[in-house]
This record gives sequence, C-alpha cells and structure tokens, in this order.
Amino acid sequence: MKIIGIAAGLHAGSFINRLLEAAGGELPEGVGFEVWPGLSEMPPYEAGPVPAPVRELLGLVAGADAVLMTAPEHSLLPAELIQTLDWMTARGVLAGKHVAVMSASARACGAMWAQAELYNRLQAGGAVVMGAELVISPSCPHFDEDGHLIDPVLRGEVRAVIAQLCPAEVMEPALSL
Repeated sequence: MKIIGIAAGLHAGSFINRLLEAAGGELPEGVGFEVWPGLSEMPPYEAGPVPAPVRELLGLVAGADAVLMTAPEHSLLPAELIQTLDWMTARGVLAGKHVAVMSASARACGAMWAQAELYNRLQAGGAVVMGAELVISPSCPHFDEDGHLIDPVLRGEVRAVIAQLCPAEVMEPALSL
C-alpha cells in the first residue's frame, strides 16, 4: 500500500507540515509514504498542456492507494492548495480515491471552516473523504527532536485517522495459524 501526503502549509516548519511528516511515522509496517513538496509550484488550472509540477503530482496521486492531507490551522485554504485541487479534479485522479484529512487548531473551531471547504472540494473531485479535526494546545510539546509525535493522545488521534485509510489487514495483520 502507498499513501501520498499533501500538506496545506507553504512553510516547511509549520505545525501542519510537521504533523503530516510525523503521521508518516505512525503508518503500519509495509505502507509506503511520500510527502509531495510541490504545493508552492502549482499554477492556476487552465485547459491545455499540463505543466511539469502538475504532471508529477497527478502521477503520484494516480499511483497511490490513498492520500493523507493536512488542512491549514486557520479558516482559509491557500490559493496554491485550491489550484492543486482544481488540477486533480479536472484530471480525474481523485475519483474513488480514499483521502483522509487532518486539521489542527488550538481552538475547537479554529480549522473547522478550512477543513469543511477542503472536504467539499475533495468530494466534488470524487474522492472518498474521511478524517478528523484535532484540537491541540500550543502550550504542550507535540514532537520530539526527531519530529516524532510524543503526546500519546495526539498520537492516538493521528493513528485513528490513518486507520481510516489502511485496510484492517494492514493495520493488524492476521496471526498465522
């Protein structure tokens, strides 16, 4: 199984980018994970030839079993993410694709609007959308120096989102008799 990660943040050190990277470390053994780093290079959608950065993304998503996305911590989707979703929708790579979305905010409703808009855009592209909004206190440490999740509650919430993408036999392999 292969999962492609897409973060809605344009800043490498942003919380949601770090959360996506850390989520990759929570995947079951044998599940491939690749974070697509090209969000800042996405041009607006237009009919005609497909630019190189778009071709790269479309190939990755088409070849993946699922997509794991992080929505921004605030209420608006960045224009680059909207453009990315427009390209994926227009080219049909989201149709039937399982996509889990995680958003994180210090307030219970902080990222709710961005996540709702992201869900709507993904569903319009034909994706099977699931996920969770994570309420995270900025005063607590969340990552160790290597970028791994250290908060057991957050780790459990991230694993629950991942479990929505991975079939049961991947999450808990059957015991051989």
